[in-house]
Amino acid sequence: MNLRHLRCFITVAEELHFGRAAERLHIEQSPLSRAIKKLESDVGARLFERTSRGVQLTWAGKVFIEDARRILLVIEQAKGNVRAAAAGFRGRLRIALSDGIAQARLTALLALCREEEPDIEIRLFEMPLSQQLKGLKNDLYDAGFTLFDGLKADVVAQPVWQDPIVVTIPPRHPLLAHKRVALREVLNYPLVLCNPETCAGCDQQLERLLRSIDSQPQVAERVSTTDLMLTLVAAGYGVGFSNAAYAASCRHPEVVVRPLADPSLAITTFLLRSNATPSEQLSRFIERVVRIGSRPATLAS
Repeated sequence: MNLRHLRCFITVAEELHFGRAAERLHIEQSPLSRAIKKLESDVGARLFERTSRGVQLTWAGKVFIEDARRILLVIEQAKGNVRAAAAGFRGRLRIALSDGIAQARLTALLALCREEEPDIEIRLFEMPLSQQLKGLKNDLYDAGFTLFDGLKADVVAQPVWQDPIVVTIPPRHPLLAHKRVALREVLNYPLVLCNPETCAGCDQQLERLLRSIDSQPQVAERVSTTDLMLTLVAAGYGVGFSNAAYAASCRHPEVVVRPLADPSLAITTFLLRSNATPSEQLSRFIERVVRIGSRPATLAS
C-alpha cells in the first residue's frame, strides 16, 4: 500500500466515476484502475462495485474511506510539523473549524497568539462538525470551534463567544423602516436559512430561536455558507440571519444589516476539546480565546 494508491482510492470514492477521477488526478484511466486493483489486493477486499448504474463503494470501501482520509491527514500533519520545526517553531496547535466561525474573532485571536507566543505554530482545518468530532476523538486536532452544543460526554464544549444576531435585508425592503427589527416582523417574509447538513450548529441555534415565535417561517432557500446567503438576500430571495461579528467581516454592497429589537438574542460559539486535561500550551490558547470573547462585536451598517 502506498500514498498514491490511497489518493486514487479517495478520488474515485468522491467522484464515483473512474473517468472523472482520472481527470482530477491528471492520469489515464488504465493506470488508475491498476492502482485500485493493487490497493484492493493489499487490503484483501473489493472496495468498489461496478454496476450498470455506475460505480459504488462496497461496505468494505465505506469502512476504509475514513481510515484512508485519516492516514493522509496524519501524513500531511507530519510534513507540516517538519516544515514548522525547520522554520523555527517550537510547538503547534491543530485547530478545527466548523459552521462558519466569525472571521473578525478568529483574526483577532490569531494575531494575539502570534504576538504573545510566536514560537507556537497554529494550523487551521475547515470541516463539517462530524469530521471535527472524529478528529478530536482520534487526536488529530487539539481543539475546535463550532456553533453546535448538543455534544457527547467525551467532548468538552465551552461557550466562549457570544455575538448578537442581526438581520440581513435586501435594498428597498419594508423591514428597512425599522432601526431595530422585531423577530416576529422578520417572520412575515421569506427566509434564507442555513443548511442543517453543512451548518449544523448555526441551523440548531436559529431553529431554536424561530421555534420561540408562534409562527411558521417561510423558507425560500437553504444555503451552506454565509456568503451565499448574502448573495441570495441581495438578489431579493428573502431575508437572512447572521451574527454581528460575521456580518461585520462579510459586508455586501447590496445588503443592509439591522440588529434585532431584543439585543439578548445571540449566537454562541463553542470551543471543543477532549475531556482530557489540556496541555499548558492549549490552556494558554483557551485563555486567549476567552479574552477575545470579552471584546464586543462590531455591528455592520
